[in-house]
Amino acid sequence: MWLAPYASHPDKSKGRKRPETPDSTRNCFQRDRDRIVHSTAFRRLVYKTQVFLNHEGDLFRTRLTHSLEVAQLGRSIARSLGLNEDLVEAIALAHDLGHTPFGHAGQDTLNECMAAHGGFEHNLQSLRVIDALEERYPAYDGLNLTFEAREGVLKHCSRRNAELLEAQEPGGIGRRFLEGTQPSLEAQLCNLADEIAYNAHDIDDGVRSGLVTLEQFESVPLFVHFRDETLREYPDVRGRRLLFDSIRRMLSQQVYDVIDATRGAIAEHMPVNADQARRCPPLVRFSPGMREGSTQLKRFLFKELYRHPQVNETTLRAKQVISELFAAYVTQPREMQAGFAERDDLHRAVADYIAGMTDRFALREHERLTGQRLF
Repeated sequence: MWLAPYASHPDKSKGRKRPETPDSTRNCFQRDRDRIVHSTAFRRLVYKTQVFLNHEGDLFRTRLTHSLEVAQLGRSIARSLGLNEDLVEAIALAHDLGHTPFGHAGQDTLNECMAAHGGFEHNLQSLRVIDALEERYPAYDGLNLTFEAREGVLKHCSRRNAELLEAQEPGGIGRRFLEGTQPSLEAQLCNLADEIAYNAHDIDDGVRSGLVTLEQFESVPLFVHFRDETLREYPDVRGRRLLFDSIRRMLSQQVYDVIDATRGAIAEHMPVNADQARRCPPLVRFSPGMREGSTQLKRFLFKELYRHPQVNETTLRAKQVISELFAAYVTQPREMQAGFAERDDLHRAVADYIAGMTDRFALREHERLTGQRLF
């Protein structure tokens, strides 16, 4: 695999918190990816949802299918840019490991429950999963991933938490949030691939659900452009085939746009290695026109799908499940698994326990503890 000078080279990795003997057949980023795929948290993603809850249909995206789509998009772009595909894949597959059940509704509710106890950030929770909560190895907690994989997983971080991370790990992954520098180009790429995948599959899931119609997308120039492109080539196509082909064309053009815009940014700033790329402005990017089109699409989805009355109703019930589970476990810690019930930091233990749940396990636990069936 050819790597550009500004890519993350495995032989120049900043290493693991606990040094390990190199593997004879896999580089360090390949080992990261394999550890993530075999983790318990990764398997749980199949029953954690995005917009639509698990019981609402088998064909809607889950955190697992979303992560696979981000990895596929990321690897395609990385190959053209000479970035490290293995690192991109590892970051993409791990980036949602800390997400709660019920999508953003669960995350927001846990943050409210934890307001007096340090709050809850799903990106920081993903880091907690890979650094501490996974229990697979005799010698240490977590997965002991490389600095580069951990850096990519921590997409966002409040200044307060960045300062705490810096105190625990001087010069580590919290430093860039304090200095205003960037993560690796592979991490930047995963951030953008995440956005591209989100927009595309939420169009598909939104129409499939019946909450939005193809006709409503007349107000979204980016989608209309590719829909009309499909109709010019296939005038008689309708329904699902029209939707799928329009999304396919939009995805392809966004990939090409990122490749071209990023090549231009790299040529302008000319980073000679991965560390110098971190000190540049964000280099993995859309062109200005595509950025505007993507932003308009996100605004449309926010208004017409994420704030749809039916989604709002489901969100309220999901928030009730999370808040009542939190209260129940704080009052009765022994209702949690023993490893969590015995911890000294009770509120963080409860947040960790709930965040690790799948949608359906959270619903079963809520019904067991409260006698209510909300869905």
